[in-house]
Amino acid sequence: MTESDSETTAIEAAAFRRLLQHLMHERPDVQNIDLMILAGFCRNCLSDWYRDAAEARGITMTRDEAREAVYGMPFAQWKAQHQKDATPEQLAAFAAVQKPPSES
Repeated sequence: MTESDSETTAIEAAAFRRLLQHLMHERPDVQNIDLMILAGFCRNCLSDWYRDAAEARGITMTRDEAREAVYGMPFAQWKAQHQKDATPEQLAAFAAVQKPPSES
């Protein structure tokens, strides 16, 4: 099956919107540090990529605007409602995955 560029873009956009909905509404309990440990990216990464994509299309966007697009609310509000302090175990796991492979 061959898809046109516009169909591919529409499918990718729908998948991205579904990911955002999942992270915002279905799994707000999953902490960003856990996403970073397991997947190597988090909601903040997504917001940076979102802003980069906007700017590549000539659309100026602040970091706060991009985060609100990804979090579904102002970042400060998200943090107050959902973000917990990282545990010592999470910090250790995060540090472990930050080491280059040659140091493992």
